[in-house]
Amino acid sequence: MSLPVTLEDVKAARERIAGHVHRTPVMTSRRLDARAGCRLFFKCETFQRVGAFKVRGGFSRLLLLTPEEKRRGVVAFSSGNHAQAVALAAKELGVSAVIVMPHDAPALKLAATRGYGAEVRLYDRAEESREKIAQEIVANEGRILVPPFDDVAVIAGQGTAGLELIEDVPDLDAVLTPLGGGGLLSGVAVAIKALRPSVRVFGVEPEAGDDFVRSLAAGHPVSIPVPETIADCLQTTKPGIHTFALVSALVENVITVSDLELRRALSFLFTAMKLVVEPGATAAFAGVLSGRVPRLTGKRVGVVLSGGNVDPEAFGRLVTGLGPDAV
Repeated sequence: MSLPVTLEDVKAARERIAGHVHRTPVMTSRRLDARAGCRLFFKCETFQRVGAFKVRGGFSRLLLLTPEEKRRGVVAFSSGNHAQAVALAAKELGVSAVIVMPHDAPALKLAATRGYGAEVRLYDRAEESREKIAQEIVANEGRILVPPFDDVAVIAGQGTAGLELIEDVPDLDAVLTPLGGGGLLSGVAVAIKALRPSVRVFGVEPEAGDDFVRSLAAGHPVSIPVPETIADCLQTTKPGIHTFALVSALVENVITVSDLELRRALSFLFTAMKLVVEPGATAAFAGVLSGRVPRLTGKRVGVVLSGGNVDPEAFGRLVTGLGPDAV
């Protein structure tokens, strides 16, 4: 079966983005190993530029712009991490960027996107379609759309995180990533399964944002309302065409976790490893702790922590009041 993104695409993306992104560390914790009942290897995209993996896909796509496309500028839509990624890539490559962001996007992400020099246009995610707004900007201003996940260059860029992980820890038994639109999971799955076909790959999405679970059950992409969850980076409403195809072909299963489970994972990571992770970025770890992924006991498990962009005040609220069993 022909898939839209291959290992060769991921390797080409790595060559393209070299010098623009960090090779992030893989960290471990005996305390969390004991809690999870398996050996955990955390791929810490919290230490990536812009604080999230999205910069990999952003640079991967913008570096393919032709000179004429660069003159036209780009437009993207995002609740925050893709916004920052495109804004930074555009700034460094000398490209004008307009970013469509929701009014309720975290203040930290709004400020960072503007700080990178992008023009931010706000919308009401409950009443307006960000895709429609972006398409109108394309039609009226001639800008090039840089999708947050359903783009082969973006997916290939995100896959470089998986390439690094399997190079650093080649004897993994399973890999889990957070799952929103599917760009990260798709790209990581392409890299992992091509190099180590025996490795089991899983995606983890919020209970309230279970569009992939529903879509896989239906056999085609299914839309859901904007999910109400603390995982703002995973508030997607429908899988992409490319990401759905890749997840369907390469991923063993997708599970869901509750907001409470995300908060507990957040607290564990902070207490045991002193890592500040945003709520949605803890989804893979929360999935391990949930016990919903079978046959992980005693195994070597890669866990992608996809970003760390969380307001300090919000982080404090999320990790407090969890009760004596939280950590």
